[in-house]
Amino acid sequence: MRLVKIFEQEESLRSLKQEIIREKLSDKYFISNYRITYDPIKKFLVLKFECPEPLMKVQVYKDGGMDTYSAILVENGELYDPVYEMLLRNEKKLTRELPYLALPVGEMEKSIQYRIAKLIKTVGQDVKSRLAEVILSDSGELTIIMSYKGHPSSIFIGKNNWKEKMDKLHKIILYMQKKEKIPSIINLTNAKKVVVKFSDKF
Repeated sequence: MRLVKIFEQEESLRSLKQEIIREKLSDKYFISNYRITYDPIKKFLVLKFECPEPLMKVQVYKDGGMDTYSAILVENGELYDPVYEMLLRNEKKLTRELPYLALPVGEMEKSIQYRIAKLIKTVGQDVKSRLAEVILSDSGELTIIMSYKGHPSSIFIGKNNWKEKMDKLHKIILYMQKKEKIPSIINLTNAKKVVVKFSDKF
């Protein structure tokens, strides 16, 4: 409404963009992109704001897990304040539970955030819907905890070839659905050899 009032006074789209930059509204309201248009014939102002999709709750830990802080990993790889999740839930924009991501403080380079965000965005829905926790160790090894009907599965991904291994994991999940079996452990650390341990039935 404040932006609308400014436009009514200034009648300038440039003044709106300046206000957004000056007041840092993108940071305050978690805006990843915006578009403002005006139809002078119909006198119709359109403000379109986009916010990134939240992917995971993040716990950043150090000193053996004794010291941690929380954040939200969003689709563009950025870490947002946890209040972002609360705002989305209050607006009914987010109703599903977010999986957890545990990161060591030494791995907080943005390249790691981007890699994990891209990985989670592109993973198949059969895997994504079962994600409970993703853990990155101090040595850079990735482990995934999945859950289905209360049954946990540990998937060891390792240090490299994450995308290739996640594609294999998706195929394994589809196969297990047909066989009605739950894996307790899936070891994908060796890209050429997959080790799967099954447990009880669905």
